[in-house]
Amino acid sequence: MKDLDLIVGPRVPKDLLKKERKRFLLPTVFLGGAAFLLLVSIFLPYWKLTLFAPQYPSGLQVQIYVNQVKGDVKEIDTLNHYIGMRSLTEAAPLERSLSIFLVAGIALLAFAAIYIHSPIALFFSIPALLYPVIFLADLYFWMWNFGTNLDPRAPLSGAVKPFVPPILGESKIAQFKTIASWDIGLYLAIVASIMIIIGLYFHRKAYKPLLESELQKATRED
Repeated sequence: MKDLDLIVGPRVPKDLLKKERKRFLLPTVFLGGAAFLLLVSIFLPYWKLTLFAPQYPSGLQVQIYVNQVKGDVKEIDTLNHYIGMRSLTEAAPLERSLSIFLVAGIALLAFAAIYIHSPIALFFSIPALLYPVIFLADLYFWMWNFGTNLDPRAPLSGAVKPFVPPILGESKIAQFKTIASWDIGLYLAIVASIMIIIGLYFHRKAYKPLLESELQKATRED
């Protein structure tokens, strides 16, 4: 068995594919579906923050996409200025500039795993599997960075101690109240991760017997 065959895995005989089409279709459906959901998530918000203040009783809202911030950004930045927090648009500059290419690349790797009929498919799928956790970890880092590095020259700096805004749930800072929630883009990414786990399970069921058969055949020939 050639080294390339060990990486790519055995090809499915046409007669077996015709006989057990569902067995080999399930990994394609789940891994391909996960890749599609990740691509769709690029165009949808991942995280939402609603801020309530005395002068804004109905609340202000911002939505975080993988590459941009939308909503009442100017108004919230003005309020944050009083407690010494930097503008939301200054967060994650590198991540936002590369995000579309990175997420698309992660999705393509997950899709490529369909054509890898060996355990190497797991390594192709790991980035997409871990992506929601990576996004939340990066979001938390920037919330921590902004909340613990307040400008001491701000008008209300003495009234607010360094803090870490939550990435989920409610919090109160001085006279402000915030509610953070995950949005549809992140939920799609989480569903994609679940689909990858299921897809890898069916992938193993479909291709492990073929790979073992090829290895046994190669051993006998040697």
